[in-house]
Amino acid sequence: MRSWRGQNAGSSARSCFAAIGEAAAAGLSGLALVVAILLASGAHDRVQAADCGDVARPGLNWSECSKTNIMLQGSDLHGANLAGVHFDSTDLSNANLTLANLEKATLVRTWLKNARAEAANFSRIEAYRSDFTNILATGARFVSAELQRAEFGGAQLANADFQKAELGRADFEKAVLTGVNFSLANLSRATLSGATIKGPVAFDGAFMFLTRIEGLDLSAATGLTQQQISLACGDKSTVLPAGLKMPEGWPCPPDDKD
Repeated sequence: MRSWRGQNAGSSARSCFAAIGEAAAAGLSGLALVVAILLASGAHDRVQAADCGDVARPGLNWSECSKTNIMLQGSDLHGANLAGVHFDSTDLSNANLTLANLEKATLVRTWLKNARAEAANFSRIEAYRSDFTNILATGARFVSAELQRAEFGGAQLANADFQKAELGRADFEKAVLTGVNFSLANLSRATLSGATIKGPVAFDGAFMFLTRIEGLDLSAATGLTQQQISLACGDKSTVLPAGLKMPEGWPCPPDDKD
């Protein structure tokens, strides 16, 4: 029986010859035939690019691979291509994901506690109820990520980008949020109280229905409007940007965690 690689190579070769045959049948010129060969060869290279059987190591390519419900804690995946990988219920605690590309990956109920992920790309991931507790993700990108009920307690997120992210009921208690971009993010019922903010944070267009901001110093925040503040939940210790005032409805009642 041929190996997967052999079967795949044979299939790709047949595709290559089929493309050449079609080009020849269409009466294409010699130059067009060469282009067809190169394109077919390039498609074969792309198929071979991801090695799902490779062991965890820096710079590997697991794009679109299935790595669900396995133990990868402490793995060194520095600079790895993990785009579209399936990490659902996988333990990535203490892993090194620095500069890794996880765009469109699924990490539902995944553990990334104490992981390193400086400048990693988490854009458009699905990570419902995932644990990012104490993650070091300075400068990481979470653009358009699905992060409902995710735990970011104690996370180092300075200069992280959460534009357009879904963060309903996400918990950022004791996280470092200085320089974070929450523009157009959904922060409904998210907990920012207890986070460390020592500089600007962008809230332009963010949806802040019952967002917990008790005790936060938001004096340097940008993009906040009175309408957002009126929807959010603060208290007398919340410091607002100049021109905004504490709503009469503050403080809000305790949130129903269910």
